[in-house]
Amino acid sequence: MPGFSIIIPTYNEAENIRVLIPRLAKAMEQVLLDYEIIVVDDNSPDATAKVAMGYSSKYPVKVYIRPGKLGLSSAVIYGARKASHEYVIVMDADLQHPPEKAPDIAKALLRGCDIVVASRYTVGGGISGWSKFRLLESRIATLLAYMILPTTRRTTDPMSGFFGCRREYLLDQRIRAIGYKILLEILYLNPGARVCDVPYVFRSRLYGGSKLSSKVILDYIRQLIMRRLG
Repeated sequence: MPGFSIIIPTYNEAENIRVLIPRLAKAMEQVLLDYEIIVVDDNSPDATAKVAMGYSSKYPVKVYIRPGKLGLSSAVIYGARKASHEYVIVMDADLQHPPEKAPDIAKALLRGCDIVVASRYTVGGGISGWSKFRLLESRIATLLAYMILPTTRRTTDPMSGFFGCRREYLLDQRIRAIGYKILLEILYLNPGARVCDVPYVFRSRLYGGSKLSSKVILDYIRQLIMRRLG
């Protein structure tokens, strides 16, 4: 049976990673799936990498440290290059993406889906703890993606940062590692891929503050426009 490389980009996530790795390992082991956890850390000053390395004797954890903040999308691509398995699952370290949902993504890939999106907007999904304004922002961002890049309409949540796919998709030299939304690139570059959604409930960050900023929003808009222009 194929295995799964779970890629987790990190920056200052030491407290969250202490909770995430044991929960993620338990979830994957309960369903008897072969897996590895790849932590790509951008030289976090809070010793995130050291904390993650501490789990490597108990779980199949690999940790790679980059020299500085080089961006989430490039971290995901870097992790895919280091991956050992045919499939990859991408998730955040902050527990907004429940690790117990990783096996659902894995099983959908095994059933023949090429790209599996953990969706907040499909039946059974949802968002916990967001203001009405933040919900509106997310809906507008999704609508922009649908309007500018029609290939994103194959999923109910093209903005998701929690997804799985064939590893080869992340090794595509055409990927532009701009901003946070690498799923948009994968959907755009693979119009013939079979896309499936699995529901999940997006939770509030456990520790630390949000990394959403005006730069992130501008990078997202720039990414859409650049892809629309080819």
